[in-house]
Amino acid sequence: MKSPSILNRSTTTRVIRNEAIYLLPARFYLVQLILLAVTGLIFTWISRHESWDLALIRVWFDPVTQQFPWKDNRWLDLINHRLLKDMVIAAAAVALVRGLVQRNARLVLIPALIGIGPLVVGILKANSAHSCPWDLVEFGGKAVSFPLFSAIPFNSGPGRCFPGGHASSGFGMMALFFWYWPRRPVRAWCCFALGVSLGMVMGYGQMMRGAHFLSHNLWAGWWVWLSQCLTFGCVSYLVNKTRKI
Repeated sequence: MKSPSILNRSTTTRVIRNEAIYLLPARFYLVQLILLAVTGLIFTWISRHESWDLALIRVWFDPVTQQFPWKDNRWLDLINHRLLKDMVIAAAAVALVRGLVQRNARLVLIPALIGIGPLVVGILKANSAHSCPWDLVEFGGKAVSFPLFSAIPFNSGPGRCFPGGHASSGFGMMALFFWYWPRRPVRAWCCFALGVSLGMVMGYGQMMRGAHFLSHNLWAGWWVWLSQCLTFGCVSYLVNKTRKI
């Protein structure tokens, strides 16, 4: 039996600290890859056929005035478009500072995962030729819509509206899954569900304003989860590989 003095050595403490970022089995990533492939095909079908997008967005469009009545709604803009997003950013910032102060690697990584998804979505959105619903001819604008992966028409409008940037902030909370897994798997999946729900709520608020289609928000969640899985996988692999050297 080892003496207390051996257990209290700095080497033991160092190992415990390094294990804060754990490795997930290859099976986990294989399952996620399959699920992402299946949902990607479903989301592509929704984006290309556009029937769901148009049906859900028309609920919030007034054909008489040719406007979205909720576009400039003060409370919808304040609570959904600003407050919820600011709360996510503030929570991530607090966690990041706490992680740096405590030198907790996983507590630093989780806020980074929360931010990586919106960053990826923001880059894709900034380079997208798809315009927002309120810019389209069908909804009082001048731009022409086109299905995903189709040729871009000359009058496609201002673009920069796909995927849904605002919803990605809510979906970013799916990163809490990696904080609780594997010790508390039920809580981990609850956090994943919370992130999905928050992203969809924030995305639907934008649909009410005429800012995004359903497919824009679905793809935002898809890109956020993909980027989080890839980032966590790469970081955890590099950290644990370094520890073994």
